[in-house]
Amino acid sequence: MSAYLVVAHRTLVEDHLLEHARSLCAAGDCTFHLVVPVHHPRDHAWTDGEVERAARLRLDDGLAAFRAIGAEVTGEVGDANPVYAVGAAMRSHPDEDWAGIIVSTLPRHLSRWLGLDVVSRLEREYEDVPVIHLEAAQAPAEA
Repeated sequence: MSAYLVVAHRTLVEDHLLEHARSLCAAGDCTFHLVVPVHHPRDHAWTDGEVERAARLRLDDGLAAFRAIGAEVTGEVGDANPVYAVGAAMRSHPDEDWAGIIVSTLPRHLSRWLGLDVVSRLEREYEDVPVIHLEAAQAPAEA
């Protein structure tokens, strides 16, 4: 069985990611572990509780969406830095043989993660695990 670690926040329940997950499941048995980094809003002062709650709600939506396509899925809320969040998730599952890390981002012109070079940093950090970058065609409606 192939296990994939998915890191996403605003794009977690978007079609591009769910279609890719569906295609992976169609190719063979697979599981997913969702990592939803907390997001610190720039338009207002926030509390740790607020950002944790928002990430937890996004994770719950993601778990439901992945289950709706028939995927076996678990998940966790992670650090605001997606590279650290992936590292923590991988350390918490030391026996997992990851088939890939799937990074889902907003479109290039909107993505803070791409500006922080998250995909390349993950490729360098986890050179034995394929990193798959999926970019949304447009920003989610709630953005």
